[in-house]
Amino acid sequence: MPTEKKQKSSIWGGRFKTGPSDLMQEINASISFDKALYSEDIQCSKAHAEMLKQQNIITHEDFTAIQNGLNKIHSEISNGKFPFKVELEDIHMNIETRLAELIGEPAKRLHTARSRNDQVATDIRLYLRNQIDHLDDELKNLQKNLWKKAKENTQTLMPGYTHLQTAQPISFGFHLAAYIEMIGRDRQRFQDCRRRVNESPLGAGALAGTSFPIDRHLTAKLLGFERPMPNALDAVSSRDFALEFLSIASICAVHLSRLAEEIVIWSTDRFNFIRLSDEYTTGSSIMPQKKNPDAAELIRAKPGRIIGNFISLATILKGLPLAYSKDLQEDKEPLFDTQKSLSISIATMSGMIADMKINAVAMRSALQKGYPTATDLADYLVRNLEKPFRDAHHISGKIVALAEKKECALEKLELEEMQKIEPKLDESVYNVLKIDTAYNARASFGGTAPKEVKVRLAEIASRFNLADESN
Repeated sequence: MPTEKKQKSSIWGGRFKTGPSDLMQEINASISFDKALYSEDIQCSKAHAEMLKQQNIITHEDFTAIQNGLNKIHSEISNGKFPFKVELEDIHMNIETRLAELIGEPAKRLHTARSRNDQVATDIRLYLRNQIDHLDDELKNLQKNLWKKAKENTQTLMPGYTHLQTAQPISFGFHLAAYIEMIGRDRQRFQDCRRRVNESPLGAGALAGTSFPIDRHLTAKLLGFERPMPNALDAVSSRDFALEFLSIASICAVHLSRLAEEIVIWSTDRFNFIRLSDEYTTGSSIMPQKKNPDAAELIRAKPGRIIGNFISLATILKGLPLAYSKDLQEDKEPLFDTQKSLSISIATMSGMIADMKINAVAMRSALQKGYPTATDLADYLVRNLEKPFRDAHHISGKIVALAEKKECALEKLELEEMQKIEPKLDESVYNVLKIDTAYNARASFGGTAPKEVKVRLAEIASRFNLADESN
């Protein structure tokens, strides 16, 4: 049977005799996801209309009608009363078509001296700029909660681990401060990315600018951009700013995942270092005793999709010639999904940090295993007996092996037993074998001694502008 002829598109139908097939319409349409850009698109159109008016490209009357119509459309979409249509493809044409329904002829003048190519590139930059600011606020709040918990626990001793085996005594506050620094670098990366996002493609047209006497500096200023992008071809083609955002989000998600993994470990009954409330745990459908750290586990999983989104966009971009290709329509879903996934991960992690209760007794008890003062013993041999460090390391290792054989802590060994390994040892060795002595001794810049940690936390509060938390 002959296929039914499709109605021509009202967007670009002048060149075509018939409309697209149902499949073409489905694969071509982006309104299902790019409607999230409605506020940015309206903001962009308002700035463009203002510029057209000031350049005498449209009349004041047309400008006023356009502004009023766009305000109404914004209200309709915000209140869930806007009739989105798949056949209109995207958010730009849905808004423009609705504008024509509301105000008639003036709506047809809005698209003068612009293309959907520069329009969508501007929308995405406006969106990312807003989202970077939002993520920075969330990351700063996470830093604050980490800072508060760290400050409360500068004297809460726990094992520091390498290879997940007991290494040296540290404080829980010292451990958390490491994550404050990591999150701080994430904030810096996002802020640096924002500078490159904050350039305006508007007015670049399809790829080569326009013959109309537009003022791109004005639209850039109206939209809060630092400047217009200087090359029209680059303005509509580039998505490296989006790729950069996804790469930074991937790094940040990995940092959150590492902390989430530690929360999972710390909350196990084998460690019992922390306890999470019912707000951030779930139960089992079959085992009534279970209290699972599912919030942390889900944060730990999020990098899978966030890194995947980075790979997705990198793969889309890698073979594209300049300027615009329809492939670029696929840039939005990775961005939207990443922003949502990262935002909820940060907020959830921030809540867990504020919520978790510390088991200082269990942390301290864990230091009785693994010989965490063995390095201090080696340092003592270097400092007091003038041994070369490699020799001191060997002697300390032998003493550890002895304690392991006798199944006791280093400080429980008899002096005579240790003197069989190193005859020059005396009673003073017991002082360095104490957990508290070893912990307090590491007063070097960035070390775990409580005074040093407190100084660093005060400096962190100032450096990352954590406001009243510095008091």
